[in-house]
Amino acid sequence: MMGRAVIGAVAAAVAMFILGFVFFASGLQKTVTANLDDVPAAAVQQTLAANLPGSGVYFVPDPEASSSQTVMYGQGPIATIHYNISGFPAMDSGALLGGFIHMLVVTLLMAAAVYFLSRHVAGFSERVKMLVLAVLAAAIFMRLGDPIWYHHGWGHAIYLFVADTIMLLVAGVIILKLLPAAIYRGAGSGAPTDV
Repeated sequence: MMGRAVIGAVAAAVAMFILGFVFFASGLQKTVTANLDDVPAAAVQQTLAANLPGSGVYFVPDPEASSSQTVMYGQGPIATIHYNISGFPAMDSGALLGGFIHMLVVTLLMAAAVYFLSRHVAGFSERVKMLVLAVLAAAIFMRLGDPIWYHHGWGHAIYLFVADTIMLLVAGVIILKLLPAAIYRGAGSGAPTDV
């Protein structure tokens, strides 16, 4: 049964990769992100290069850096900058490979969780309900906190929440579908047997 969970994890990672392309490489994400024309983009890029010392995440202004920046933060504008001092190709094949491995690690962990869950929860619909609740809890925590805590835009956060939820749910259902049903031997008889 664990072998089928691993096969499910690989299939789920492929599905997540395809859905990731739809959400993040098809242009769909532009519905919730803003962009600049060439001249302002170049000006912002030059300003970043002139003022940020190295790769990292910057709060500008940083309200914890000084009392002056606390006042500046209150007046706005503010930004959270994910900054990389080096450029890289827009369609970086290394990132594609690394991204797939990242998704595979996630689906292997999901497969292990679903495998252990299936030994205690016999019904497919009950497993799906538990999967939905776990995915929603994780996606809400991971994606909807930034607009609350850091005042980031809600549109982008909701888009990421929807994308993550769909990708993780599809992956989880694929894994569940590839696991055989568990059959209980009766109340109090211990672990289920595999078919």
